Amino acid sequence: MESIGLIAAVHQELKPLVRDWERCTALFRGQVGSTEAIAIAAGMGTSAALRGCEAALAAGPIDSLVSIGYAGSVSCGLQAGAAYPIREVIDAATGETFLTQCEKGQRLITLDRVAGPDEKRRLALEHKAVLVDMEAAAVARFAREHNLRFLCFKAVTDGPNDKLPDFNRFVSPKGEWCMTPFVTYLAFHPQYWGAVRRLARNSNAASLDLANLVHRFFAGTQ
Repeated sequence: MESIGLIAAVHQELKPLVRDWERCTALFRGQVGSTEAIAIAAGMGTSAALRGCEAALAAGPIDSLVSIGYAGSVSCGLQAGAAYPIREVIDAATGETFLTQCEKGQRLITLDRVAGPDEKRRLALEHKAVLVDMEAAAVARFAREHNLRFLCFKAVTDGPNDKLPDFNRFVSPKGEWCMTPFVTYLAFHPQYWGAVRRLARNSNAASLDLANLVHRFFAGTQ
């Protein structure tokens, strides 16, 4: 029986998928169809993603690593709240390209920070990518180094022109989201209230669609 390790950044990305799974400290154990699965919310960024991969491998055995979670859209053609299989991942830092086990899907680029509107436009022009995240390339490289299959599923939370706060200032060096400083900042910057409310709605829809996409894929209907 195939077994997979799902690597996310934050728990909300996994919440609908792992709702009925067994929790083992920081890990969740369950099944996607007939596929045995381990899931972990490891934190944001490359270092956190690598820690998540190592934890999943240690808790294994696993045959495949799956990078799953939220991404920003750099193309107006992608719907906010919708999840997509990823066919190709580009590491912005090295230029490396990683193909996934999905024959059809989108092209995603991994950046070392949360991308703003200007950066999204540049990524779209230079790399022909339609989505941007902070973790997928690290998971892909780890999978290749450990002779594991690699898959990637991402859901859109924000569009190419959304004017949101600079989220980078609220991510700790360990990749943890610092909620209290963010809420305090937001209280004094009402110009962002509407955009953050939309982001929250998109994130909830994105988590649900991610869970549905993963189930469809491993059921062989995607």
